[in-house]
Formats: sequence, C-alpha cells, structure tokens
Amino acid sequence: MQLRYSFRVYPNGPQRSALARAFGCARVVFNDALRVREDARATGLPFVTSGELSRKLTASKETPERAWLCEVSSVVLQQSLRDLEAAYRNFFDGLKGKRPKLGPPRFKSKRDSRQAIRFTANARWRITPGGDLSLPKIGDVRVKWSRVLPSVPSTVTVIKDSAGRYFASFVVETEPGILPEVEPAVGLDLGLGHFAVLSDGTKIDSPRFLRRAEKRLKRAQQALARKEQGSNNRTKARVKVAKAHAKVADARREFHHQLSTRLMRDNQAIAVEDLAVKGLARTRLAKSVHDAGWSAFVSMLEYKAVKYGRTLIRIGRFEPTSQVCSNCGVKDGPKPLDVRVWQCRACGVRLDRDVNAAVNIAKAAGLAVTACRARVRPGPVPAQRGEAGTHRDGQKTVVGIPGP
Repeated sequence: MQLRYSFRVYPNGPQRSALARAFGCARVVFNDALRVREDARATGLPFVTSGELSRKLTASKETPERAWLCEVSSVVLQQSLRDLEAAYRNFFDGLKGKRPKLGPPRFKSKRDSRQAIRFTANARWRITPGGDLSLPKIGDVRVKWSRVLPSVPSTVTVIKDSAGRYFASFVVETEPGILPEVEPAVGLDLGLGHFAVLSDGTKIDSPRFLRRAEKRLKRAQQALARKEQGSNNRTKARVKVAKAHAKVADARREFHHQLSTRLMRDNQAIAVEDLAVKGLARTRLAKSVHDAGWSAFVSMLEYKAVKYGRTLIRIGRFEPTSQVCSNCGVKDGPKPLDVRVWQCRACGVRLDRDVNAAVNIAKAAGLAVTACRARVRPGPVPAQRGEAGTHRDGQKTVVGIPGP
C-alpha cells in the first residue's frame, strides 16, 4: 500500500526565493493550460489533450513572455499539467457518478493559502548522506526527520502552508503491518459532549482544541483587523493568525492519530456511523462539529484498518441508533438532545444515550458486542447548556424552559 510521510523542512533565504519562483511557474502553467481548455470549450472546439498542452508548454518557453519558465525544473511544470488532468478526471467522474461530485477546475492565485510543487524520480532529486533534501535548481534543503522512511520514496511534494511553514511530503510503498488478532469488537458513537463513546461503556472526552484557543485566536484576529490594507504589518499579523490556527489543527490531528491507532490495536473490528457532517456543519452546532473533526478521524480509521489488518464497518446514517433499546430492540422514538439518559418503555431498562447508540451501531454492523456497562444509575444528567433544548419562535430553550 502507498502511504504519505510528511516532514518539516527549513529552506534558507535563497532557497525560499527559488521555491517561490517554482511555485509561481507551476501556477502559471496550470492557469495557462486551463485557459486553453476553457477557450476551446467556449468556442465549441474539441477537448484539448494533455499531449497538446505539453507541446504548447514547450513552445511557450521559447517566447520572450514565458522564457523565465526555464528557470525551474521542467518536471515541476509537467506535474502541474498532470494536476490539471487529475482535476478534470475527478470532475468528469463526479458527473458520471463514479465518485462524489466536484466542481470544475478553477484558476489558481498567488494568494492561495497553500502552494505546492511535486518532483518525480525523473527530476533526480535525492536525499544526501548528510540528511538534506537535494532538489534541482533549488539546492540542499535541511529536513527535520522525525522517523525513518520504510522504503525509497517515488515522489516528493514541497508544500508551503498559510503559516509560512515548509513541508516535504514523500509517497512510499509499504507492506501492511498486520497486528496479532484480538477478540474485542466495538461500536463507536461520535459526539460533541464526548468525542467518542464505545459500546463497552468507555467514554473519551473531547479535547475541544478550537474552543480552548478561542481567546488567543480572537486577539490575533483583532490585531489583524486593525492593520492597514497592503502594509507589511498586516502581512505579519496575517501570519500570526495562520500560525495560531495551524497550532490548533496540529493538536487536533495528533489527537486523532493517537486515538485511532489505539483503537485499531485494541480491537479487531470497529463499527462507525456514516455521519452527514456537511449537513451538521450548517446547523447551530457548526463550530463544535468542525472542532471535533469527525471526517478526518474516520479517514484515519479507514487507512489504518488496511494497514494493521483490522476491519472497519460503516453503517447507514439513517439507522435509528438513539431510538432503539439495545436491551430488547424496541424502537422508543426520537429524543431531544438534552435527554442523555432514558428508560425503555418496553423492558424498563435505563440506558445511557451514547452507550446505547454505540451498542446499536455495533449490532447494525453485525458485530457481537457486550453491553454489560450500558446500564447507568438513575438520576438526572446535565446536558451542555449551549447545545441543549429546542428552538421555539426563534428563542432558545434549555431543558424545556424558555429563555429570556
């Protein structure tokens, strides 16, 4: 299987200038090729092939207007054309129903928050004996290696993010590291009060990285808003805001990696619910949904299941996991968010809403799980005040009590 390994790189001043030049040339080539195809479509001409675009690129290097394209590696420019071809392929596959729908390719801007170039083996890049990354027409860039690459990489992508950080991303072929088989199989219910609840009763708290960093982000954003448009101080303030957001994203990603790896090592099979994240992100819970990062976490579970020889099962999002009693199987109807503990009308068992949902997810996936800890002691359980209750006439209510 193919995996991607990313490492932080630290180019010096001349190398940063060379990378900026390479980013700009790749962007211009992409936009020129996109313009050729869009003009052909507008005038009713046949679709311009990749071979013809490559010939046009070679001819443009000999013109005075595009002679500076020769200052960067030709592999970088050809890979930019491949990126455009992949964007069109994904767009057409979405129209045919082969994959989720995507919009048509769009023109790139030098103000995009992410800039990237890719080198293949034809570019003759290499890792020096001293551990530097040698790139054609850029030089030997210092790399901070956090781990050893499992095999010789086929490509390397140099990325600059919105915070001004540089990364080298390698694509390598690896053999799946099959783990010894274990007995447990769990259902996983993702939520906001707790990030995840397992069918065995284990509850994993939500770190809420964005919520905890809101004050710092607010101060940085206010400082940015006070700076004059186009000034150097505004550029510095923008970088500070980007670094603050990058710190939150890095902490969330590290949490997802640690938790997903632990779950894969401890369980032979995991069942999750296919959540409608895009729909939830349009509700009043949008900030909490984005802060949790469910989609990224489930994606990690998917590739780690293949890597470690585990099983990941997705069940439909319309399964009534919160409405069915995991003890007797009777459907008890929908319940508002403020109801965290409920009693089954058929068998009389008091159930924790989240644990009950996790057990039902595992059962819907066909996993044999134990619900020995699904029962909870009776008594009221407080809900999250800002996310409980319903809306009536545009006013919030908490536990059925109308707000002011």
